[in-house]
Amino acid sequence: MPPRPKTSRPPRRLTPPRSATAARADRAILVEVDNRQKTFAVDGRWLRGIVRQAVVAIGSRHAEIGLAIVDDAGIAALHDLWMGLPDPTDVITFDLSSPGGDGLHGDIAVSAETAHRVARTLGWQPRYELAYYVVHGLLHLAGEDDLDPTARRMMRVRERAVMAAIGLPAPPRRRRPSPTTRGGR
Repeated sequence: MPPRPKTSRPPRRLTPPRSATAARADRAILVEVDNRQKTFAVDGRWLRGIVRQAVVAIGSRHAEIGLAIVDDAGIAALHDLWMGLPDPTDVITFDLSSPGGDGLHGDIAVSAETAHRVARTLGWQPRYELAYYVVHGLLHLAGEDDLDPTARRMMRVRERAVMAAIGLPAPPRRRRPSPTTRGGR
């Protein structure tokens, strides 16, 4: 009997099975969570999932994100060191991407203590407030800014869209009083 020709084998898959593709895509978004606070319990696995989903919702396929969950003292120290402002804030983003690079690359520090305090004031869950800070930081890494009122409004719209895309509720926010209503004017 003559040897079987090589063409009698089933054709080799040109693309890996779906599960392998999904696993490879998941590895294209690398997330490291470092919980350095004790204000409330943080589910690092849940937050990694939030980051991955948000990166995709923002429109990026690749990311390397370091996420530090800190308390107010920790974020105040970073705020002072990098921005010269000694007070705590909600989120600080460090863009580590190279010019013309692909994807999002950076570190995000969020204050769990601030998230807990603000969530209590707004009447929603601290983990959602924390996720909102993470989305805000990711949008900064994607090039969004909130320094002027128009850019801030556009960023708020994007934040709400990303939160909805990843299955989280829109952050409840109160309007700031206008300058004419402060102080009895």
